[in-house]
Amino acid sequence: MTFEDMMQMKRLGETAVSPDGKWLAYSVTTVDLEKITKTPELWLQTIAGGEPIKIAVAQPGDGGPEFAPDGKRILFLSGREGGQQVWLADFDGATGATSNAKKLTAIATEADNAKWSPDGKAIAFTSAVYPDCAPITTADQTTGDKCNKDRDAAAAASKVKAQIFNHLLYRHWNHFTGDKRSHLFLVSLDSGAMRDLNPNDTHDVPPFSLEGGGGFDISPDSKELAFTENLDPEPAISTNADIFTLDLTDASPKPVKISTSPGGDFNPAYSPDGKWLAWRSQARAGYESDKFRLVVYDRAAKTIKDLLPKFDNWVDEFVWASDSKVLYFASGTAGEAPIFEATLNGQSERITRWDGEYGSLHSLPQSRIVATKVTVGAPAESYLVHYSFTPTIPPEDQNVVTTNNGKIAISETETGEEEAWVTHINDNLVASLDLAKMESFWFTAKDGVKVQGFLIRPPGFDASKKYPLKFLIHGGPQGAWGDSWSYRWNAELFAANGYVVVMINPRGSTGYGQAFVDGVNGDWGGRPFTDLMMGLDYAEQHFSFIDKNRECALGASYGGYMANWVLGHTDRFKCIVSHDGMFDPESAYGTTEELWFNEWEFKGKPWDYYGKPDAENPYRKWAPMMAAKNFKTPTLVIHSQLDFRLDVSEGYQLFDTLQRLGVPSKMLYFPDEGHWVLKPQNSQLWYKTVNDWVDQWTAAGH
Repeated sequence: MTFEDMMQMKRLGETAVSPDGKWLAYSVTTVDLEKITKTPELWLQTIAGGEPIKIAVAQPGDGGPEFAPDGKRILFLSGREGGQQVWLADFDGATGATSNAKKLTAIATEADNAKWSPDGKAIAFTSAVYPDCAPITTADQTTGDKCNKDRDAAAAASKVKAQIFNHLLYRHWNHFTGDKRSHLFLVSLDSGAMRDLNPNDTHDVPPFSLEGGGGFDISPDSKELAFTENLDPEPAISTNADIFTLDLTDASPKPVKISTSPGGDFNPAYSPDGKWLAWRSQARAGYESDKFRLVVYDRAAKTIKDLLPKFDNWVDEFVWASDSKVLYFASGTAGEAPIFEATLNGQSERITRWDGEYGSLHSLPQSRIVATKVTVGAPAESYLVHYSFTPTIPPEDQNVVTTNNGKIAISETETGEEEAWVTHINDNLVASLDLAKMESFWFTAKDGVKVQGFLIRPPGFDASKKYPLKFLIHGGPQGAWGDSWSYRWNAELFAANGYVVVMINPRGSTGYGQAFVDGVNGDWGGRPFTDLMMGLDYAEQHFSFIDKNRECALGASYGGYMANWVLGHTDRFKCIVSHDGMFDPESAYGTTEELWFNEWEFKGKPWDYYGKPDAENPYRKWAPMMAAKNFKTPTLVIHSQLDFRLDVSEGYQLFDTLQRLGVPSKMLYFPDEGHWVLKPQNSQLWYKTVNDWVDQWTAAGH
């Protein structure tokens, strides 16, 4: 596989299922490397099989398809007349034909995350507005809408681009937050009347999420809306998003908080029968990587219970079954993300037996689920999963994740069965490529804990030869390598030019229980580092085709931090690639935006440790810069101007230090990227620069 092959792959995006379970609507993005564009288009396909049909009324760039509850209409988001708005079209469930497209909203601040009310009479959506403008109450150019429009126009026209800050989180990920805040809106299909459900609220509803989505749901009777919001005075130091409800029958409803956890609460979803409201909940305040539990709220009794208290991995996403008796959820588990089923009495079962990571779950009648799936050897496609639920062990023995001889044992039966692929977006291209299978191995860490690693062999593998190695270190640190496709750090592409690729999931990785996740807290360069080095030792000892004299370590984000730590603590690598890595935790604290992250991971604020020895100060104890005198390994530094998670100054500091020490080094700087390199030609340069650097220093005889 070449980079150009990877860019030719079409990318499956949003998916929606018709109420009768017959049709799948989905977005497919095509990348044009020459034009530097990514263009989504909307398609339809019968779930039972058949050829895909373009949604006739949609145009390139449209997205967010959602079927009406009666299946006779479809909504989508389009910017064809300027700003993005909600559009509606008629839908023929017999043929898949769409017609009579009409724009529903005309709000100056644009519309996103549109969702039907279950009675089909209204649509809820989000829009970023100026809270001090009058609330927007109708779809036409009224006082509130005009105020927002005029403010935007004035800002665009002003020759002064200065900003004044009086609060934290003034920038986030890759943008300055400005004066606007996301609000929820409800628009009537009959009258076009619109109302801001969070008038004058100075907080984002919903709060920013990397996963996207609206973070809200509407009850089956369309009388209540549940949403997520963080009301803490300083969101830069708080992860405590809560679940609130609004009475939609009230002209001026007041939010009612129903969640009680001091940690984050996200993704509310009503059961189809209206009796329950479920969401993902975290117990600990200030810890964005605490276990994501699945909780259910009894709307009549007003009580909350943790549905799976013994389930030790994260609930990544979930959906209710149509009968309201069970929920389906995906959960990262030992390098995979299978689908599980949970009953309201707390029993659970894994229902997919195959490799890969599942997501975008949609429940259908007759024990069926439509979901997307990725593997390390193939990008996302949509699948139909058919299964039966037959618990075979007592509830008290279920949901326990343990290790046994280096393997994860999950005490559930596996009765699921993949019935069929639904989409075939990249079949021919993937089939034409030599993509090696990923192999899993386990080893014992220094303290006796079992740790998992993965290996990919190069194309045209010859067991009699010795191959150089790329050692990939994942970010997070609460993340994981696994059987998953990536366009940014593609393991198959790293192997494609004649390398063995090894990936280890050290302490801090997800999918091995929460204690394993917590193992990185306050110990960034400790057990995770020894786990990584022992995992590489194991691979060298058990895979004789690895040339241990030609190895390069590569990492981004926390992986970039660890690459920097490796730089000062071992000379075993021929080269290092450090992308968006933390070099000085103290300066990183003062230049990041989500301060809760640093305060949790380093157990306080920098000034809490002033006057104490470095050994008692996590900001100094785990600082890669403190080992600069040991830097010898040739290092490629990569950082981007719009990375506000780890400011570009971290990359500059590392590169300047390497240059002053006389260590062979190079810096790749992107002025127009954030924490990730997303633009196609920038990505092309990234892969070329990285691979050329590794080739240079791992060449035979170097």
